[in-house]
Amino acid sequence: MSHSINATQLFIIGSHASQTMSPDLWNPVFEALGNHWSYEPRDVPAHSPMQEIRNSLLSTEVIGANVTMPHKQWAAGIADERSEQVSLSGAANLLIRQGGKLHAYNTDLIAVATKLATRMHDHVVFLGAGGAARAALVALQGHIGTVTIADRDQEAANQLLSLATHMGVPGKSVDWPRASQAAAQASLIINATPIGKHAEDGAAWGTVHLLPGTYVYDFVYSAHTTGTIKAAIEQGLEYSDGWEHLLLQAEAMVPLLGLPEQSKTQLRHSLQRIRDNN
Repeated sequence: MSHSINATQLFIIGSHASQTMSPDLWNPVFEALGNHWSYEPRDVPAHSPMQEIRNSLLSTEVIGANVTMPHKQWAAGIADERSEQVSLSGAANLLIRQGGKLHAYNTDLIAVATKLATRMHDHVVFLGAGGAARAALVALQGHIGTVTIADRDQEAANQLLSLATHMGVPGKSVDWPRASQAAAQASLIINATPIGKHAEDGAAWGTVHLLPGTYVYDFVYSAHTTGTIKAAIEQGLEYSDGWEHLLLQAEAMVPLLGLPEQSKTQLRHSLQRIRDNN
């Protein structure tokens, strides 16, 4: 994908965009490439008027924007073009401007598929039912036996269950207090909640012991090891942490942005610098 010489701006849009690591991840890459691109956060609280945001992304200086909580479903909805998987998930985390149109992508989906869609998962427990969970569910299409979905917002959990049913995946939604009970019977747990952002947070599923062989996938990354990953390590379980997810979804952006393959090496170096400094 080629961009006009005037297009040099990338953004991340979300309610707490300025707290993300993405600018620190990408700006050193652009500096190394010498392409004069910049990556900036834009804090856009929930329930903000979004038409102005959409209009700003169509400026000739803009390449596109990553989109994070709580606007991933908005991004999928307002795009002019979207893939079948984005349409199915109803969530996008990347908008790229091409002329006067916005194209929606979901690199969360690509990252989860890269890591987890290589085997069957008999019973997947989704903790959280927002955009990240929707992407993960679609990424695992054809690789799930049954699902259990828990979210503090019961309506969100029911909506994700409806998507699973539409995909031919049987399952159920449970209220949040029963999440730990479901987790104890899981073969794969996906933490798509913000639990773990704070150092004092425990495992997203609580204190129960998981089955041997359970795989833990955590979307949350932070300077500390999250309670979810600590519990996985203590129980001797295989896991992917939020840092790995961050790298996988960033690498998925490289071809979409038309960047050279060497950018992936630069991204790994950039991520390591961030981790060393935290």
